[in-house]
Amino acid sequence: MLDLNGQFRADPENKDRVSTVQFPVFDILLTFLLHHMQEGTIARLTDKGFGFIKRDGQEKDLFFHSNELVGTTFDALREGDKVTFEVADSPKGPNAVKVSKAA
Repeated sequence: MLDLNGQFRADPENKDRVSTVQFPVFDILLTFLLHHMQEGTIARLTDKGFGFIKRDGQEKDLFFHSNELVGTTFDALREGDKVTFEVADSPKGPNAVKVSKAA
């Protein structure tokens, strides 16, 4: 049985008996989750509460809506601001979510 720390418990009844077997898949998953944020630059802003991000190393701009902003407001953003974000699929294609100003 695996516990929440990624350790194998040979005997679930005896909580003190823990195997030293480690599961590298947890390390890989954690690394993926921590480095999944992307960086880009605000390319365009509209007066309707959405805009587009120029992704670093990509040609096509990515749509974002003001509802997806974290730690900032739409009015505080300016074209050229550096932002971090995640990419999510939508019925109209990929868009940026969890958008925040880069430090």
